[in-house]
Amino acid sequence: MRYTWAGICSLLLLCGNTQVRSINPVFESNPMLPEGKKGTLSFGVSCLGFFKDNEYSGGIMKGYTLPGFRMQPKFVYYPLENIKLEAGAHLARYWGASKYPCYAYSDIAEWQADQYQHGFHALPWFRAQMALGEHWDIVLGNIYGAANHHLIEPLYNPELNATADPEAGVQVLFHSRKFDLDIWGSWDSFIFQNDTHQEAFTFGVSGRAKWNDPSSRVHTYSTLQILAQHRGGEIDTITTRSVQTLMNGAVGTGVVYNARCRYLKAVGAEVDLAGYYQQAGDLLPYDSGYGVYARAWADVCDFRLKAAFWHSEKFVPLFGSPFFGAVSSASEGVFYPKQQMLQWGAEYERNFGEHYAIGIEAEVYHHIGLGTSFSAGIYMKLNPEFILKKF
Repeated sequence: MRYTWAGICSLLLLCGNTQVRSINPVFESNPMLPEGKKGTLSFGVSCLGFFKDNEYSGGIMKGYTLPGFRMQPKFVYYPLENIKLEAGAHLARYWGASKYPCYAYSDIAEWQADQYQHGFHALPWFRAQMALGEHWDIVLGNIYGAANHHLIEPLYNPELNATADPEAGVQVLFHSRKFDLDIWGSWDSFIFQNDTHQEAFTFGVSGRAKWNDPSSRVHTYSTLQILAQHRGGEIDTITTRSVQTLMNGAVGTGVVYNARCRYLKAVGAEVDLAGYYQQAGDLLPYDSGYGVYARAWADVCDFRLKAAFWHSEKFVPLFGSPFFGAVSSASEGVFYPKQQMLQWGAEYERNFGEHYAIGIEAEVYHHIGLGTSFSAGIYMKLNPEFILKKF
């Protein structure tokens, strides 16, 4: 089981044993198709309950609380050994809320839809996956998104694992002993003739080169991550800021020492160089920027202790936490072109079998010269699945 925070279900996207330690609110941590499932029809309910309190200060970001859950009831069918079909619904609810805007719960900040849903934020959910040989998979529909991309926190805010809509589009996956690759395109905003908001889609690449066996006593690896979001559309009615293309990227290298002791399981460290580029448009105040993200962690029993340092200049994250960016989300027109931040945290997770887990996390963010913030939360993941029939 894995875990990243944000509706608390997201904890930090750090790499332990070369993988993301995070309970995945998208409810899948292994996109590889299992063997022996041909002709099997099953029904599953994936539910993530969360409560997270963010006490933020310093002017970069306002604090808030996330109490609620998200759920995906779905049918799963394997018509062939290499094909998996899933259909169901995605439901999200925050305690105390009675209606939910219909627009996407991730970015597209200038699109404010007039339509509302009552009771739940509800979306249809569908995925078709085909294995093309031993190493390649192609996915259409709701892709393996969020924590499955293994993006570092300055590029992807773990909180979106619980709050954002499931990603949908097309995805190509490659897995081998030496290299893992994830290429995807997620269609964030579709438009019709005379729509008054922009078409928007996100393209991403996440790759990991494993320089030796991940189970070795000392394992080393390198990563490449690219995110690009394009906003526009030939049939929209927008004439100002009609085209925007924003990009984030990161390259990094890390090492993991698999201690295999009774209490100390592993120790790791990673350094990433991140970049930002506004290729088209003037939506953001800076056209380019960079950041350096250095972090270390230790897995002790069921706990993870972690620390990180972030230094940046004019860096703006597309989907990362505003804490890593130069633009304040708390006050319009306020910018922090140079940033230095120290980050500490502790996580605890306990698994009860394959489909049930509970976790607790606390984190401290100290922006040098701006103040100290902290967050804490708890989550519970339930993911039972029942076989209905084998044809």
